[in-house]
Parts: sequence; structure tokens; C-alpha cells
Amino acid sequence: MTIEKTLAELVAINSISSNSNVEMISYLKARVEAAGFQTREFPYTDERGVQKANLIALAGGVVSERSEAELALVGHTDTVPFHAAWADALHLTEREGKLFGRGSCDTKGFIAAALTAVESVDLKNLTRPLALVFTADEEVGCLGAKRLLEARALHVSNAIVGEPTSLQPMRAGKGYCLAEIIVRGREGHSAYPSVGASAIFRAARLVTSIEKIAERLKSEDVRADFDPPYTTLNVGLIQGGTAKNIIAGECRLTFEWRPVPGQRAQHVLDLVNEAVAEQRALEADFECEVKAARLDEASETPAEATLVRLLEEQTGRAAGTVAFGTEAPQMISLGAHAVVLGPGNIRVAHRTDEFVPIADLHQCAEILRHAIEHFCMRD
Repeated sequence: MTIEKTLAELVAINSISSNSNVEMISYLKARVEAAGFQTREFPYTDERGVQKANLIALAGGVVSERSEAELALVGHTDTVPFHAAWADALHLTEREGKLFGRGSCDTKGFIAAALTAVESVDLKNLTRPLALVFTADEEVGCLGAKRLLEARALHVSNAIVGEPTSLQPMRAGKGYCLAEIIVRGREGHSAYPSVGASAIFRAARLVTSIEKIAERLKSEDVRADFDPPYTTLNVGLIQGGTAKNIIAGECRLTFEWRPVPGQRAQHVLDLVNEAVAEQRALEADFECEVKAARLDEASETPAEATLVRLLEEQTGRAAGTVAFGTEAPQMISLGAHAVVLGPGNIRVAHRTDEFVPIADLHQCAEILRHAIEHFCMRD
């Protein structure tokens, strides 16, 4: 099957994160088993009661409670939603050397390349185990990969994690962290401010302190190989109050931060808690709760790692870094040197008319084939 046909079949499966990915996993399981892989599914039910599954496929080794692989090709099966007006979102269309469709870039293009690569080699010649890892719920927090990590389902020495990088190998990535702050006050009639305490005013003072933390981070743990070269922080949502003439009794802030490698994910949370303590010292009844929802550490693979050097040689491009979240941290925790790489550009992902260049697809399949031969087909 051509790589274009494979991608068309993958895109036709509506695997947005709110849906079950079981159809996608069933398709992939059939394809890889036909190619000669053994498989193991890891089903689970998400918090909304929707059935999900991860899939590990192994060739050249034995599937067990803790399989081992010299190389793993890792792709997430879910996509972000698409606008109803995009009529061809699930129908791959070609224009000017590009293939358009939801997931074509992020990251079904990589999966199509991985399937093409493994079907182009004779698995009987493997001397070390090769794994394909297909995950659920990456777009909503890398939840599938975290479940595989929790289960210690695989030990892997090298991992290529599929994401649209325009085929530039990315050896390091920032972490991703999320927290909610609940600031409480006392409701009262707005004509008599002394009878209440505005949670919105209190939250505004805290936001000012958080902005100062964001400025401070610009000069802490600077990493010139990242853009921007420091940990970023953003207050993305604010909700508070019940009516224009009621002193607000509660205000909620949602904020995120993306730590650089070498900086603990907890560091920013500690700074915010210090700012809360400072506000309490100034206002005795200042009431605030900080709830961390996600603390994903940054990831980094050494520049001298064999996988990094091999992919630099194959692509003709120096390894770089990414600021967006990937499943590389989970693969590193499973023992791997992990590099993020894939066809397409992240800047066209998550939008209407997402696309992947056809040339990227074919080149990616060749890169992955060469990696398989290097790590799994040599004594």
C-alpha cells in the first residue's frame, strides 16, 4: 500500500480526543500483525467513560509484561477537533504537493511513514527488538503515554517520537505544567465596599505578582538553544464574580508554564506559593488555593547520543529543541534516548486545512527505515 493511501485511511478515522480511539487501534493492530508484529493492547476508560487504548507492537522480541526494544517508533492516535465547516477534514485531499486533512500533519503522517518503513524491511532479519507504540489522549495531556509509563509496559533504548518538526530532529523539549488558583473574598453590596472583600481585586494583585515571576524567569536558567530561551508563564483564563453590583466572592485563574530542561516543574509553583504567602502577610484574611493539574518535566537527550547523531546525518540538519509538549519525557522515563521528529510543520497543525507535504512523508519513511536498519538489523 502506498504511503498516501495509508494516510488517507488513517485520516478517514475520526479520532479526535473526545472520541474513542478503538477504531484507530484496531486498524493499526491489523496492519502491524499482518506485517509480522506481536501486539499487546492496554485498554482503559477515560474520565468521561469513553473507551481508549494504547497499543505496543513488537518484532524481533517477545511481548511480555515488560517488553524490551532497541528502537521504538512512537505516534499518538488522537487529533484535535475540527470545525464543522471543514467538509473534507476526514477526506485526504491533494493540492500543490500537499495532503490536507485532520491529523495529516499531527500526527497521522508520522504513523503512515512508520507503517511504510516497517513494511519495507524484512523483519526476519532483525537482530534486536523493534517496537511500534501507538498512544491515546496525547492532545489532552499525554495521558496514554503516562499510563504506559505507570505500567512500566516497555523498556526501550531509543525512541523516535512522531511530531511535525519539518523533519528536523529535536533532542530536547520544554515541560508543560498547568494549575488553577482559586481566590476567595466576601460578597456584599457594591455600594458598601467595607462590608465585603473583592476576590477579583485580590486576584488582580496576585496576577501582578505572577507577572513579576514571569519577568524573573527570563533571566533564570537561560537556555540559548530554546526559543524563547527561558521558562514561560501565562495566565490564560480569569473567571470571577456573579453580577456587576455584587462584590465578587470568588475569582479563578488558570495558568500554565513551560519549564526548560534542568529546572524542576515544581519551581514555578513554589514561586507562586511564595507570592500567595506574601499576600497573606499583607492581608490577614486573604484566602487562596493553588491546585496543580499537570507537572510534566522537560526532556533532554544528550547531543552526542547515537540516535541524535544518526538523525542529524540522515536529515542533514542539526538537532534542535521544541517548546510544545510531546511524549518524549515518558519515553525517556522508560529508558530511552528520545528524539522528536516527523513530517509537516507544527505551525499548520491544529488548524483548518492542516496539511503535510508529500515529499516530507516519503523522506520520513526513508529516515525511519534507515533507523530500523541501524539499530535493529546489525550485529
